[in-house]
Amino acid sequence: MGGIIVRPRAGILHGHDWVYGTEVLKVFGSPQDGDVISLKDGRDRLLGTAIYNSKSKIIARRISRRRQDLDPDFFRRRIAQASEVRDRAGCRRDLRRVVWSESDGLPGVIADQYGDVAVLQTLTLAMDRHKADIAAALAETLGLRGVIERNDAPVRAAEGLEPATSVLLGDPAGVQSIEIGGVTFEIDLLAGQKTGFYLDQVANYAAVARHAPGRRVLDCFSNQGGFALACARAGAAAVVAVESGAESHERLSANATRNALPVRCERADVADYLRRAERAGEKYDLIILDPPSFTKTKGKIHDALRGYHDLHVRAAALLEPGGLLATFSCSHHIDSATFLEMAAGALFDARRSARVIDEYRQAPDHPIVLHLPETFYLKGYLLEMMPGR
Repeated sequence: MGGIIVRPRAGILHGHDWVYGTEVLKVFGSPQDGDVISLKDGRDRLLGTAIYNSKSKIIARRISRRRQDLDPDFFRRRIAQASEVRDRAGCRRDLRRVVWSESDGLPGVIADQYGDVAVLQTLTLAMDRHKADIAAALAETLGLRGVIERNDAPVRAAEGLEPATSVLLGDPAGVQSIEIGGVTFEIDLLAGQKTGFYLDQVANYAAVARHAPGRRVLDCFSNQGGFALACARAGAAAVVAVESGAESHERLSANATRNALPVRCERADVADYLRRAERAGEKYDLIILDPPSFTKTKGKIHDALRGYHDLHVRAAALLEPGGLLATFSCSHHIDSATFLEMAAGALFDARRSARVIDEYRQAPDHPIVLHLPETFYLKGYLLEMMPGR
């Protein structure tokens, strides 16, 4: 087995599972991209086994602290362990992320379970070469009738992989209905967003919606309407959902009609909509800001914070005294303290003061691993505008 020797200050020596190209001291044994390799320190001590790709900035991703091959038994064991973690956390077996990359010891593997169908992404070269084994292990371990491949994520390009969408196993239906908090969503597993639905926010829909009864609600970046529909069902006085994407807006409108919920669906850029609403003198009692990630790299953090800041200033201008702002960030590059600092600055510029009355994070089927800060990415807060301040 070929491998690499890492530099003395490499992150993997301090608990992380990644090795960047800049952290490599020496390559030995002529490993090929996609191979399983050994990781060693400068004293020839084994640090574990990793998958290797010289084309990626992350040149190696550890899969075990011992010697380990990528064989069918390995995938069955890791998937069974991942499923048990979700079972202990009380996650639904019919709607969950059952494998989440490094959080489950399968770097680059994402699998979402919708009833008896799984949607699989293999975002690293080594795992992509074993996607048939992974699909078989998912089906065998979880009792599935089908596995769909949704490998159209742009991040695959960093590993030298082409986009691909197909049925890997069985004959699953591409269109499925799911139920969340009494609301029915119809999702397209072969053509919808990512793996079909954003499962990381599922638990937060009800948590935010419990504040909705009797309130005028504005749901920004509504996507398929998770927050908007939950608020409408909870008894909001009025709900406006804003989504810029044509496909997502169509699904949002269809979901509102399907559930017979009174949601006004607007197709618009959120920043433009907020500006128009402010000029029109509109007011709301609860605003939800759940934008897509504003940055995928550390180098764009300043621009991302400026974007968040502007959104919060405009949202604050539309809130009544005592109004609520549920705000989220899904970028792991922006930590909770930085996000709260941004919100405080934006509210200061909007001449508003607020209390933090609740805190949100990703659902437990997206487990956070202590030594991998990248696994803690979704953070959210419920802010109450203080009257007379």
